[in-house]
Amino acid sequence: MTSKNTFLNGILIKRYKRFFADVQLDNNVVTAHCPNTGSMMGLLDAGNKVLLSKSDNEKRKLKYTLEVIKLKKSHVGVNTHRTNRIVEKALNDNVFNFVKSVTEIRREVKYGENSKVDFVVTTPKEEVYIEVKNVTLSRDKKTAEFPDAVTTRGSKHLIELAKLKKKGIRAVMLYVIQRDDIDNFKIASDIDPVYAKNLKMAMKSGVEVFCYDCKFSKKDISINSEKKFLNE
Repeated sequence: MTSKNTFLNGILIKRYKRFFADVQLDNNVVTAHCPNTGSMMGLLDAGNKVLLSKSDNEKRKLKYTLEVIKLKKSHVGVNTHRTNRIVEKALNDNVFNFVKSVTEIRREVKYGENSKVDFVVTTPKEEVYIEVKNVTLSRDKKTAEFPDAVTTRGSKHLIELAKLKKKGIRAVMLYVIQRDDIDNFKIASDIDPVYAKNLKMAMKSGVEVFCYDCKFSKKDISINSEKKFLNE
């Protein structure tokens, strides 16, 4: 699923109350929805160029959504709601190396103790549970990191994936790096040491970890290629 409309160019004024961003759009200032609950560390300098999408839904109070922040020549996708659409299209197009010949895709499937996994994918050989996380943080050149804030929910998902694997079900943790300036990926253990610990536990249980970056066009964001996981 992709956006039908071309992204609009603007200039960031400020983000506030987590879900709002004021943006200079042509000669007007508009308030855009900011669909990202993370800290967005390193992305929110006033004057940064941004890309917005515009909704034709008359019931929406905010017509614009903050989609991408530009850092010099780099693009960073900040709309976490878009991430699963990016992944679903890649699954349908057989882009990922870790799963092929997909025959069915189920979204938001309940499992474990009051949890939902992003995707359950069926192939001729197996069923694969896939948890997806959006990645925007980069503090070191060419290396992306997750998380950018403490995430108890993220830790819960890792524990649930490990339980699935112990039952003989294939479980995948997929990090989608919505950036086009990255070569590697690692866990920000200094930001959330508990998450880092739980990921190591999950991997020891057999949970697989994959990292992919994205490519950007005037109308769309899509999966690009697999990146190296720096497993410390």
